[in-house]
Amino acid sequence: MLKNSFDSLQNILAIRLDNIGDVVMLGPALRALRETYPQARLTLMVSSAGSQVAPLLPWVDEIITWRAVWQDIGKDVPVDPEREWELVDLLARRRFDAAFIFTSFSQSPYPPAYTCYLAGIPIRAGQARDFGGGLLTHWVKPPADSAYQVERNLHLLRGLGLPVRSSHLELRIPHETRFQAERILAETGIQKKAEGHFQPYVALAPGASAAARRYDQARYAEVTQKLVAETGLPVVLLGSQRETGAFPALETFAASARAASGPKFHGPPVSSLIGKTSVPELAAIIEQSALLIANNSGSMHMAAAFNRPMVILYSGTDLLEHWSPPFAQAQILNRTVPCAPCYGFHCPYHLECLDIPVDEVVAAAISLLGQVLSPPSQKVRLKTESIQGETLQRS
Repeated sequence: MLKNSFDSLQNILAIRLDNIGDVVMLGPALRALRETYPQARLTLMVSSAGSQVAPLLPWVDEIITWRAVWQDIGKDVPVDPEREWELVDLLARRRFDAAFIFTSFSQSPYPPAYTCYLAGIPIRAGQARDFGGGLLTHWVKPPADSAYQVERNLHLLRGLGLPVRSSHLELRIPHETRFQAERILAETGIQKKAEGHFQPYVALAPGASAAARRYDQARYAEVTQKLVAETGLPVVLLGSQRETGAFPALETFAASARAASGPKFHGPPVSSLIGKTSVPELAAIIEQSALLIANNSGSMHMAAAFNRPMVILYSGTDLLEHWSPPFAQAQILNRTVPCAPCYGFHCPYHLECLDIPVDEVVAAAISLLGQVLSPPSQKVRLKTESIQGETLQRS
């Protein structure tokens, strides 16, 4: 009975009003919807932040960007009922057949479901533990709160009887975006080699949407300095345009490293691109990197979508199971603290969950680099060094 009501959808709305990483993690569900309904029009309703990653989601035909009052964490959206009716009218004019409402474990599907109800969308599907009357025409009981968020999104489709072929993350870089990213890299001194591979480099993304998820930027600067000294590899600092000026310690270090770079480097050993790329360009630079070092952030999920090795400084704000990439080349570093998970945006203490020594971060990075740069195809000569009892590789 459930399956029959979804047989002939032609105009579909998917809703996920969160940050960049959340929309990246929605990719497998969007791909499954596209594979199930290849002829349908698929519209994605996202926040302004989430809309920035939309060009990397080839399964979507159209984007609706909206700042929803039910997602207003800072409670600074003014009281404006007319604005809410504007959204209802916008959705009503599109005449959607169905709305798939995707939420995290802590969010309710009922506010967006009510908006879709008022807009006359006949099928409204979402996950909830609590009762919401007839707002959801198809109510799926969610998985455990600890479920990996990609699987939570797919759980909704499976609960509706829709097929899911794969759960792997995927992003696709448009040709023009890839060209622009290569141009940006070339300006830092990082070039493509004759065989088509890039000169190996490390991408470091110090940002995160919440301050409580950011590793200390002075420590990041020290990590960068030691990594360049140990490996000789260039390091590219990445961040969104809204993060311009947010990391003065790192920016200052990058500027001094650029000025002091010697002739043995193809270009400056450290280059800051924070605030100098679009989100798709940032993703393309992560895709080409030998390694990503980052926090629990959108950059982490992009690296997972490209299957890039990564060292992640993962704070105690969230459970590891929710967001941590489930594959072997992700080294997750954090500290167990009694207040975790706090789900906070600002730490009232001293971020003890991210009290990770610089040498531990560097050792994890060199270990992964030794694994990914050792194949002959990379044309990188490595020498063996023993660090902390392990055999690691470095340039």
